[in-house]
Order: sequence, then structure tokens, then C-alpha cells
Amino acid sequence: MKIHFVGAGPGDPELVTVKGARLLAEADLVVYAGSLVNPALLEGLSARLVDSNEINLEEINGIMLEAAKEGERVVRLHSGDPALYGAILEQMRPLEEAGVEVEVVPGVSSLFAVAAALKTQLTLKGVSESLIVTRPAGTTLEEDQIGEISRLGATMAIFLGADKIRETMRSLEVPKETPVAVVYHASWPDERVVIGTVEDVAEKVEEAGITRSALILVGDVISRSGFGRSHLYQSR
Repeated sequence: MKIHFVGAGPGDPELVTVKGARLLAEADLVVYAGSLVNPALLEGLSARLVDSNEINLEEINGIMLEAAKEGERVVRLHSGDPALYGAILEQMRPLEEAGVEVEVVPGVSSLFAVAAALKTQLTLKGVSESLIVTRPAGTTLEEDQIGEISRLGATMAIFLGADKIRETMRSLEVPKETPVAVVYHASWPDERVVIGTVEDVAEKVEEAGITRSALILVGDVISRSGFGRSHLYQSR
């Protein structure tokens, strides 16, 4: 028995991996992450489809375990890459304890779709050599460290924070003119990009009506300037 946890990618159905697409095509059961997964990725599948947003964790695991025991090919389809805020360990542990083998198939994170939308690099010579991935405090996180870690001056990717944009910008300990980009539905047909600074981006995001399904990127890499030439392409 084996269950595959597959990253659906950021939204564009062509950005799922070749292996992920094959597993979906072969599956008997696909348990997918609701509206976070582009419906286009599910079109034409012969598998039985279950929206995990409509059931709890125990029900999800029960459905997958029963199907696996019946010899069905099961895919648990997560948005982006399952390793980033995917809550996969709490799903996999009971399955493993029940004797089910699990395999994780990576996906393209929305973080990389955001960089593509902005046509920039997340790490840029002479600008930022590090990337911080984090999220603000909320329903499932009592306290965050956004202010503290922002002092490091690295590029920051802030997930799950569009509805807390004002509080998040106030917590940053960086110059007010630091560039900020908020990208809604990166790689989807309705993708929207809002560019601003720590000082004014919250107002722009609120005017655009963006409150969810967006990633916040903070750092000078957004301006695509001030960088040095890579050693890889230095004259030899």
C-alpha cells in the first residue's frame, strides 16, 4: 500500500511536475486541497475526487487509508509544495503507523511563481544572499518573529498574511522605503501584482481588495537593481 502526497504547484496546471501529472492520471482517488488547487488540474481525471476542505483530518486519513487497503491508487494533492505550510506530517504519521507507505512528490511553490511574476531573483548578488520564509501570527500561531528576523536584511517571503498586511508592515524593522510586492494567485489566470513599499503597500493592497491567496515579498530584490555580476559569468 502506498499513498502519494503530491504538490500541485502554484496554480497554473502546466506547472505540476511530470511525475505529479502521471500520478494524477493513474489515480483511483484524489483528495485535493479545495480552492487552493486549480480546478483545471482535475479536469479529465478518472479518479474519484474528494475536497479535503469539507472534512476534518481524521476523515481525510480514514478515506485515504480505506482506499489504499482496497488496493486503490491514492493521491493527496496539496497546493504549491507540500513542505511549506502543507501540514503533511500530521497526515502521514497515522498512515505510516497503519502500515501504509507514503511518498512525497515535490511541487513548485507559489514563492517561485511570485519571483517569476516579478521577473526577479530571490537571492541577488550584492543585494540579498539569503531568503527567509515565514508567516504572521494568527489563528494557528500565537506569536511570530517577523520583526526580529526582518533585521537580518534578507529577502522575506511572508505566507498567509494578506489579511494582516497593515500589522505585518508595522512589525517590520526595516527602512520604510524598502520595496514590497504582494502577488495574488501567482501563475493563475487572475494573477494580480501590487508593488509598493513598507510605508504604503498596505493601503494599495486594501484598495485592490486582496485579503487571501497572496504572498508578500519584502526586500530590495524587487527593484531588480544594484546587483553585481555573478562570478559564474565573469570573464575568464
